[in-house]
Amino acid sequence: MKSSELQKSLKNVISGDVFCDKEILNYYSVDASGYQIIPKIIVIPKNEQDVINTVKIAKKYKTSITPRGAGTGLVGNSLNKGIIIDLKKFDEIKIGKNYVKVGSGVNKGILDNVLKKGQRFFPPSPSVGPYCSTGGMIGNNSSGSRSLKYGSVIDNIKKITFVDGNGKKVSLPYNKKIGLKILKIAKKIQLNKFPKVTKNSSGYRLDVIKSVIDTQKIIAGSEGSLGIVLSAELKIIPIPKKRILFVIGYKSEIEAARDCKQIVTTSPSALEFVDKTIMKNISHNFNKKINCLLFVEYDFKITRTQKRLKKIITGVITNTIKNESEIQRWWKFRDSALYYSSKSIKNKTLHVIEDATVPVEHLSELFLAINKINQKFHAKSIAYGHAGNGNIHIRLILDKKKTKSIKLIADEYFDIVIKMGGTITGEHGDGLARSEYVRKQYGPANYKIFKELKKMFDPSNILNPGKVISHKSTIIKNLSSV
Repeated sequence: MKSSELQKSLKNVISGDVFCDKEILNYYSVDASGYQIIPKIIVIPKNEQDVINTVKIAKKYKTSITPRGAGTGLVGNSLNKGIIIDLKKFDEIKIGKNYVKVGSGVNKGILDNVLKKGQRFFPPSPSVGPYCSTGGMIGNNSSGSRSLKYGSVIDNIKKITFVDGNGKKVSLPYNKKIGLKILKIAKKIQLNKFPKVTKNSSGYRLDVIKSVIDTQKIIAGSEGSLGIVLSAELKIIPIPKKRILFVIGYKSEIEAARDCKQIVTTSPSALEFVDKTIMKNISHNFNKKINCLLFVEYDFKITRTQKRLKKIITGVITNTIKNESEIQRWWKFRDSALYYSSKSIKNKTLHVIEDATVPVEHLSELFLAINKINQKFHAKSIAYGHAGNGNIHIRLILDKKKTKSIKLIADEYFDIVIKMGGTITGEHGDGLARSEYVRKQYGPANYKIFKELKKMFDPSNILNPGKVISHKSTIIKNLSSV
């Protein structure tokens, strides 16, 4: 099929924009990952009917259609070779009593500013929050620093409206007919094969579907492979009146990891880890013996919890911060960890093992495993992340030309993570980097059920094919030469 024929068919039914210019295709061929796939055509829909018509055209021409938010994904979630549909014009924000209705193209930073005026906030807080879109957050089941207390997107979504692979508009949980079908599928899963973690963005989250009123959650983390999100109603809650942040120094990541198991029992709103590479970018003079930090924040029962914290930690409290502007300043250091790590690595390294999550009691074992992998493959790594959830982001310092090593490292690392009861991805999704490991994560029986769910929503396999359900190895394929 020629792109010109597809373009002509789309232009006949789309009121928005349709592009196939080389420069625009190149722009949409990359995201924040190390991958590149040049698509055939770009659609920027103006309204819901444009989305429906685009899906129907994609089905007619048997070409893929992949939704794109702000392009901040780290594992190629929004890349594909067919139609890329950019939902940036879906930017409606409508605030209700305890929820906000948003279009999938709403920028999270803009949403935060709008909600702040009413002293409310949407809890999931990725470090790229000022730049990512709510549709992308739903697709990845994003979390961020405060998911320890407030949960991920999947825990904060009330309603979702999307277009399935047949071009039909669906609203969950209100469509009970479809909801009952999802519930029937969910009841088949082997629950013991699902990760024993507090956050998980791998596979389809059938484990959280306990009744029809939960069925909207199935879209969270599905990466556009079950439907193209039009809008969603998200929970919003009051901004805490007070916060306190403790910065705790440790000699080693193993010591810090061991403390995390006890710290989480004090109910912090956030418990974050940064290593020495990230520390070097923080404008503070730390003791030379300190090689890593924990950021521990509380926003409830502050006096009681800080007393308990001081009794249980083995590290040294370097800073106790109560002033709101100072707290925000310190969080900017943590939120810039991805930038700091990228700046420290001369050769661009593929984001592959950067999002594994294990039960917090196994966190020290995870660090030990990372150290052994570094030694075995003559690599180095930078680490930071959501220690309270057992979710550590690892940036490998390894020439990405060593593609065989990248694949071998991923194979070994994910085996270790799964054996610990963990997940291959806590908040960034499967994408091109990890979809081939979903079957290993959940076992053949659950994987078969995932395929059944996929077929129910997308019988022609046009919605972001190769993501979540994957029949090919894509971990080292389509690496960008840039």
